[in-house]
Amino acid sequence: MQQVSPQIVTFGESMALFMPQEHKTIERAAQLDQSFGGAESNVAIGLARLGASVGWFGALGNDPFGRLILKALRGEGIDVSRARLSDEAPTGMMFREHVAGRLAVHYYRKHSAASRMQPEDLDEDYIRGAKLLHVTGITTALSDNCRNTVRRAIAIAKEAGVKVSFDPNLRLKLWSIEEARETLLELAADADYFLPGWDELKLLYDTDDFDVIRDNLNRLKAVSVVKGMGDATLVIENGQETSVPFYPAESVVDTVGAGDGFCAGFLAGLMKGMTAVEAVRLGSINGSLVVQMRGDWEALPDWDVVEQRLSAKAWVER
Repeated sequence: MQQVSPQIVTFGESMALFMPQEHKTIERAAQLDQSFGGAESNVAIGLARLGASVGWFGALGNDPFGRLILKALRGEGIDVSRARLSDEAPTGMMFREHVAGRLAVHYYRKHSAASRMQPEDLDEDYIRGAKLLHVTGITTALSDNCRNTVRRAIAIAKEAGVKVSFDPNLRLKLWSIEEARETLLELAADADYFLPGWDELKLLYDTDDFDVIRDNLNRLKAVSVVKGMGDATLVIENGQETSVPFYPAESVVDTVGAGDGFCAGFLAGLMKGMTAVEAVRLGSINGSLVVQMRGDWEALPDWDVVEQRLSAKAWVER
């Protein structure tokens, strides 16, 4: 088993994904396109394409879907040496469709292999050897033991001086806001980088008063990166606020995965030695490119594409 840890380690649930073609509803579609998705594995793919050294682990079913996901992540250059295939539980599944112009997602993840992850499953040395651990609130919502696994991973990272990045990724289909608030704010207090959306913050702090939310964020030790503040991202660091405008997308095809693309760009920027504000600019470019193609991770760009936009180089088609 590989002993050297990658720069960034992340873990969570990746699921088989099925979507009807041409924005049809599932009920009326004759065929479904197959892919996969999961916040943490999406971020891992984005990081690998931007040249970062990254490892993803989690539990998948020892079934065709789990094997497909594992092979695809390995093919993207992600270290999956700590991922495992379970014979006791299946890979989770999700179905996505557009109904009356709105996105609808149907999850079939109860009792999945990922929901059975335990703190004892963690390779502590693998986490200790990384520069940064990235976790999301989705994993904590899957089960009590998953919540404890995330807490233990963060504790290992903090003990070793490994930075912690936390995206709350609030999913109210998985738990109530009261349950989510208690856990997610606890994890935000432990993070070095906190990556919430503005709408998530309003729910987590139970207010839409910006001054109240800002006061709460300033009490955190984390650099807070607040997405969706109008047409900008707000960086709050050591009491200082910087508003970074969104990088414009030429066309918007599918907004799914934009947040994961932003996160990948931001973390890749940190690994390249950028300041938080500079990394947010990179994240914004990455996110803008993701929304221009359909799928969770398929549109995540390579570093040369992002670098051209970052440095305003002319695009040469041929």
